[in-house]
Amino acid sequence: MADLNVALLHYPVYDKNGAVVTTSVTNIDVHDIARSCTTYGVKSFYVVTPVDALRGLVRKILRHWDEGYGAEYNENRKEALSLVRLERSLEGVEIDIENETGKTPILVATSARSAPDSVGYEDFASRLKEPGDPHLLVLGTGWGLTDELIASMPIRLAPINGPGPYNHLSVRAAAAIILDRLLGNR
Repeated sequence: MADLNVALLHYPVYDKNGAVVTTSVTNIDVHDIARSCTTYGVKSFYVVTPVDALRGLVRKILRHWDEGYGAEYNENRKEALSLVRLERSLEGVEIDIENETGKTPILVATSARSAPDSVGYEDFASRLKEPGDPHLLVLGTGWGLTDELIASMPIRLAPINGPGPYNHLSVRAAAAIILDRLLGNR
């Protein structure tokens, strides 16, 4: 099976007006996505932000659950948060994975926006079952990854669609659904 890594990007992403922005890191995203990643056997979960203060916040959260009262209070949370790594940029994540594996990860974009070149979940899940290069599933915060960033990635997953037109899941809900579709037992 190919290694799957996950990155939660806080820049470059869109705000609701279409401006490229840096979004805030939220405690609940870090916790919940780490728990989903651990449940589905993801190799590592990267929180990516160029903002020093936000990386400091994440370090503080991780220390609490690794060394502080949280480590004794909830060992399951400690285990899940042990997957979390911090990086300043997507390029930093790519370098980290390449340093660890000797291979450049294949970037996989996610978006709630439809595109004709999107890859379905079954097709991509089949690809992950084969040994090979590591993959990096890239999740966007705010109103999603920029079009330029998505276009730079060789794989774009199809959006998650329900029966109606509404399509604005929280990133942590989308991460859980995507991981279940790709790695869940069927």
